[in-house]
Order: sequence, then structure tokens, then C-alpha cells
Amino acid sequence: MTTEHPATPATAAPQGLRRWLPLFLIVGLFFLWGAANNLNDVLIAQFKMAFVLDDFQAGLVQSAFYLGYFLVAMPAAMFMRRFGYKEAVVVGLVLYGAGALLFWPAAQLRTYGMFLFALFVIATGLAFLETSANPLMTVLGPREGAARRLNFAQAFNPLGSIAGVLIGKHFILAGVEHTPQQLATMSAAGRATYYAAATHAVQGPYLCIGLVVLAWAALVLVMRFPAVAAPHVPTTRATGHDGALARLLRDRGFTSAMAAQFFYVGAQVGVWSYTIRYVQASMPGTSAHAAADFILAALVCFMAGRFAGTALMRYLAPVRLLLAFAAINVLLNLYALLRPGLGGACALVACSFFMSVMYPTIFALGVEGMDDDERKLGSALLVMTIIGGAVLTAAMGAVSDLAGIARALSVPALSFAVVAWFAWRRLSHAGRADT
Repeated sequence: MTTEHPATPATAAPQGLRRWLPLFLIVGLFFLWGAANNLNDVLIAQFKMAFVLDDFQAGLVQSAFYLGYFLVAMPAAMFMRRFGYKEAVVVGLVLYGAGALLFWPAAQLRTYGMFLFALFVIATGLAFLETSANPLMTVLGPREGAARRLNFAQAFNPLGSIAGVLIGKHFILAGVEHTPQQLATMSAAGRATYYAAATHAVQGPYLCIGLVVLAWAALVLVMRFPAVAAPHVPTTRATGHDGALARLLRDRGFTSAMAAQFFYVGAQVGVWSYTIRYVQASMPGTSAHAAADFILAALVCFMAGRFAGTALMRYLAPVRLLLAFAAINVLLNLYALLRPGLGGACALVACSFFMSVMYPTIFALGVEGMDDDERKLGSALLVMTIIGGAVLTAAMGAVSDLAGIARALSVPALSFAVVAWFAWRRLSHAGRADT
């Protein structure tokens, strides 16, 4: 048995620094993947212009991105289960950085398919990051504070989102934007030059992002992490009839959380992806550069909602807050559908405030009460449901092409109704358990 000695004043500060630096690096991950996610909203508008795409084709940006999450989340969980949280984070950052660097040759070649592949690689890295960072935050403290703690960490995600939109607005969408009528009057050589310039606009921003992310990976690699981040020998089998994976899939509470997360992510990604398109269609004459301000305002509301929601959870059960916010968002999307224009655009902006608590709250409720093995596999399954961003964004694009962008908002309205159903069902079951 060893005896611990109290730290002297000379060593207390370094010990405190060693304790907080790993936490700082992990919270930074939420910022970094927020920037990547919301740069996609700018890329949809930019690629629609640079490659002359319809709404469905432009929506493939999100499809390629979230397909990466879906395919890699479970391998990421298996890797994390075997090697630990820290190693999963390093692999995720390396993949993220490599995907960002691929934007340079993709722009040189002016190939839309290569851009989609680069986004897929970025998403595989983010799958590692989200699969590891989210469950890590739920165990860094008391169980009853897991949802509030994860909401706090996730509050730094919209800071990254805002940074991503600002980068996109000022470095990608800052060029000259021609109307279809102006393009029709240009020579073939003039149009080719214009499209090439629109494509090359993404090179510099993504080069910088790639280098920053790889530097972050190096910092994580050399940092000493607490024991909770270390690899361990799994105590249960993952597969088989009695494995952790089978137990999770038989748990109706967990599978309903998966469904809610699928529809929530689809709604969030769809609303943000088509906000610029909605503003331009319902407020004729608005440039993509100006319409990006609505995305920026939405992200500010999203960040404010994260901090406000975290504070409200001190007095209100997270599941009750989730139910109220989901119901409000159904109404806001229906209003934007029925009243396109400035009022509808403002409703979409306000929608982001109430979306803010949904992902971390559904996540925390989904993994509540699990052991470490189940939590890691459950985290992967919940991250896989991010494929909703690919499926429902493409569905919104298809509806928009057929019936107009305003009618496409019926997709997120229905999705938020599913989230409200999940919260109501969870609340009902909790009430019966208390009686």
C-alpha cells in the first residue's frame, strides 16, 4: 500500500495543468467537427454554382459526408474498445486532416466526385471523434449529471460551426456571383473561368483546416490522459446472441433513441443545408453571400440554446425540455412552410435555438445506465444514426425539386415530431416506473 503525499505549492500548478489540458483537447474536438459540419452548408451553395447542380445533386454533399459516419462508426467503436479513447481520437484527427488536404487536388482536377470522396474521408475521421468524445464526456462525473455535462461540452460545437460559416462566407462565398441570365450571355471561355474560380475558392480554407487538425492530432498524441481514456480488455463479447451488441438491439428504449437521433440529425442537417436556398427562393435577389448571414444567425441561436438548455436542466428534467423544444420546432417548420419569406426565414433561424439540446440529450438518454462495453458500442450505433443527415437531406432535395423548397420543410417538421414522440414515450415510461 502506498501513501499519497499532498502536492506542494510548487507542484500543484503543474498537476492542475496536467489535469485540465487533456480536457481542453477533448472539448476542442467538439469545436473542430462543428466547423467541418457547417462548412458543408456553404459547400452546397458553392458547388451548386460551380458545377451547375440541381438541389438533389447538391444535397449529395451531405449524403457523402454522413455515409462516412454510418460506415465507420462501428469499426471506430471496435477500435476504441480495443485500444482506448485517446488512440481513437488520434486516428480520427488524422483522417479528418487527410480529407481536408484532399480538397486541394480535387479543386485542381475540378471533379465533383473527388470532392465527395474527400468529404467522405473527413466524415470517417469525425466518426472516430464523435464515437469517442461523446461517451467520454458522459463518464467524467456523476451519472445524474451526464446529460448536462455533455450539453456543456457540446456548447462548444456551435462555436466551431460559427467559425466554419464565417470561413465559408468570407473565403469561399466572397467571389463574384453571376445570375443564370448573366451566365447565359457570357462566352464559353468566360463561363469556364468563372466555374474554375468558384471551385478553387475552397482550396485555401481546407488546406489551413487540414494543417490545424493534424497539429491537434500531434498534441493529443503526446499528451498524457487519465486512466478513463486508456485501453482495456473487453469484459463481454460484442457479437453473438448474448453479446453486448445483441443486448443493445433488443433494448426498445435504446432503439427508440436511435430512431429519434436519426430523425433529429436529418432535420438539423436538412434545415441548415437548405437555409441559403430557402432564403434565395423566398426573398428574390438575395445573394448566397448575404443569405449565409441567416445560417450565421441560426448558429448563434444554436449556441445560445446549448448554454440556456444546460442551465435549464438544473431545474427541469432533460427529457421534459426535449419534448417541449421538439414540439416548438414542429410549429416553427410548419410556419416556414406556410409563410415563405422573411418571416419563414426567421422561423428557421429560431428553430436552431430549440434544436440545440436534442443531440446530446438523446445521446445521454440512450446510453444511460450502460456499462463501459455497452456504452462504447451504443455510442457507435447512435453515431451511425447520423446517416439521417444523408437520407433526409436528399429527401428534402427531391421534394424541393418537385414542389419547391418551402414544401421540403415538411420533412424536418415530421422529423421533429418523431423526436417529440421519443421524449413523450420516455417520459411516460419514467412516470410509470415512479408509481
